[in-house]
Amino acid sequence: MQDFPHHYLTTAVTRHDSNVELSSPGLETLESAGPPEFGGPGDLWSPETLLSAAIADCFILSFRAIARASKFEWVSLRCDVDAVLDKVEKVTQFTEIHETVVLEVPPKSDEAKAMRLLERAERICLITNSMTAATHLDAAVKVVD
Repeated sequence: MQDFPHHYLTTAVTRHDSNVELSSPGLETLESAGPPEFGGPGDLWSPETLLSAAIADCFILSFRAIARASKFEWVSLRCDVDAVLDKVEKVTQFTEIHETVVLEVPPKSDEAKAMRLLERAERICLITNSMTAATHLDAAVKVVD
């Protein structure tokens, strides 16, 4: 890992009559528009859906790092995020983040340890740690063959 601080460079470009093009060095360009709730087309990623996806992605990558460090074996992990946007004192902001996760583990896994690792992943996610919205985790561990 590199020393801090880290810098993440992105560029957003648009014309008055087109969608937004998001780019970052070395990555494919991504097209974005407002969500349908704000009059957007609904068929492209929006800043709101990108933030929600970043939360889910961060949770999974945090869990992966913790599981690797703990030598904990697992099969799959799903993270669904419901990011709630609301008005608070005339300011539109994300007020709550609901994460619903299902971790699949092999037989004879320590399910209590799995739950502790999931809870730790929530606590260390740098995306949610950078937000003021309250975060709620609903986690389940499922043993699979």
